[in-house]
This record gives sequence, structure tokens and C-alpha cells, in this order.
Amino acid sequence: MQPGNRFLARHVEKEDLNQYWYSSATIKVLVQELLKVSTRAAFLSTPSLYFSLPKDSQLRKNSALFDLDKQWSSEPNFVVYDFNNPEDIPANIHHTFDCIVIDPPFITHEVWRQYAAAAKLLLAPEGRILLSTIPENDSFLKKLLGVDMQKFKPSIPHLVYQYCIYVNYSSELLSQPNPEVLDEA
Repeated sequence: MQPGNRFLARHVEKEDLNQYWYSSATIKVLVQELLKVSTRAAFLSTPSLYFSLPKDSQLRKNSALFDLDKQWSSEPNFVVYDFNNPEDIPANIHHTFDCIVIDPPFITHEVWRQYAAAAKLLLAPEGRILLSTIPENDSFLKKLLGVDMQKFKPSIPHLVYQYCIYVNYSSELLSQPNPEVLDEA
């Protein structure tokens, strides 16, 4: 258990769903960023970030969690989401989110194409995208979603390889390195 984050204290990663939580300090930075840049976000496979938003914040009240894990189904803004079927996303919420946050359980191009399809359905015009994946997906995701790698890299304690953060906008906060992650570059 990591100190300082209620979500991390209460929820264990589920191996069968390929869940890996960000560290408490990484969550804090990413939540800070989202509170700055969004008023209504779609959290695709990112429960650790969604549930770490302040409960009384407008962002939390206006946002939705899209996930396959039905343990979150009692959450009023929960949407059952199978990345294999982005077309099942309800039409009444298409193009209504000013930010899409994505951390898929798998990092293949095929999976990313499905998440990109969902993001394009959900994102309002001029909307922002924040995602995490491996650096090997850099040029593919640049073409697919117009995102750029940031200096800030997330700490994901139980993941064996290093992810990077990508956004499609300019971010002062994410342009700074994460002191938790030693950069070998």
C-alpha cells in the first residue's frame, strides 16, 4: 500500500484485468494537471485517476469512468466499457468531453486503434488527450492521436517497464521530469 492516496489504500490491482496503478505521487501530479485543463473528462481504463479526483470537484461531478471492471458499477458516472467495442459507447455522450484520459490494459497497435476510436467518439472539438504507454508507440500515437511525449514519466510500481505520458497540448506541469523516475536517456 502506498501512503497518501485513498484509492491505492483500498484497491488492489487485478492481474486478470492487467491493472497497474500509478504511484501516489504520480497520481497527484496527473490529477493536478487534469484539474487545470479539463471541466469534463472521460477516463478510459484509468480508475486510479478518476477516483483520486476530489469528490466535491466539478471535474469529478462532470466526468465519467469507462471501464470493464464492474466493481465500479455503483459509481453514478460509471460506463461499462469494452475497448473491443467502441461503437457501443452511448450516442448521447459522443463529443461531450473536453479531455480524454487513456491508460489501456494492453499496448499493441490493435488495442490503441480501438482506444483511439473511442477517444474520437467522446472528444469534443479542440479537446485534450492525456495518455500513457511505452515509448515504442511514440510515432504511431503521434499519427493516430496527434500526441507528443512529455518529460514527466509516470511511476507505476508493479510494472516492469517504463511508460511515458503523451498529450496533444502544451503542459507546463508535464514538461518537468518526475523525480520518482530515473531517466536513463
